[in-house]
Amino acid sequence: MAKRIEDFTVTGNHRLTKDIFLLKIASENSLPSLLPGQFIQIRVDGSPGTFLRRPFSIHDVDYGNNEIKVLIQITGKGSEKLSTLKEGDRINIIYPLGNSFSIPMDGEKVLLVGGGCGIAPLLFLAKDLKSRGFLPEILLGFRNSERLIEYDEYTSVGPVYITTEDGSRGEKGFVTVHPVLTEKSFDRVYCCGPEPMMKAVAAWCTSHNVSCEVSLENLMGCGFGVCLCCIVNTVKGNVCTCTEGPVFNIKELKW
Repeated sequence: MAKRIEDFTVTGNHRLTKDIFLLKIASENSLPSLLPGQFIQIRVDGSPGTFLRRPFSIHDVDYGNNEIKVLIQITGKGSEKLSTLKEGDRINIIYPLGNSFSIPMDGEKVLLVGGGCGIAPLLFLAKDLKSRGFLPEILLGFRNSERLIEYDEYTSVGPVYITTEDGSRGEKGFVTVHPVLTEKSFDRVYCCGPEPMMKAVAAWCTSHNVSCEVSLENLMGCGFGVCLCCIVNTVKGNVCTCTEGPVFNIKELKW
């Protein structure tokens, strides 16, 4: 798929929690066909200490308005600068980058598992699966109820189950303790979030013979496999997450 370098206009910037915001950006041109799991690289202007673009999963797409939505957690100067963008501001992005989640087989039951801001690529995926006739079920984990984000968006697509570490919303504990994993059966799991969570979900899937794909959140400097910032160890050797991923079947990873 051809890559584009293009200026977008900010159409919205909504703070969801203390350190997570939803950025909406629109192109003057028609968007190409984007795939769930792909990401964009945003150039951070006006931040002298931020030299590299920042990668963000495509959270949702509105083709009617040529709009892309991204969920961003403030973790440093680059994301902090992006949080100050206002409607009408212009930003430059490279897109679409990376591979995508696979399409389930007809009749397969699918579960999407996300943790924290790692839920970002799963909304676009859930909507895509629904458009193909699947009913995705969604398991989301957060630190506490104050960190819960995008609940209404996900419930509009399929059944949503919640865990919080402190028990303030949904089941108490990590996603792997939620009863849905024992009360229902699934053929395929798609997962994104903190690495320990993804490894725990991968271990559960392996022990229950369930196919599983994860979207890695490795640091990516270029998005083209040149800077070698995002190397991951796989059964094929060391590969770049940005070009071979970010989506991997867990059987490919040396976890």
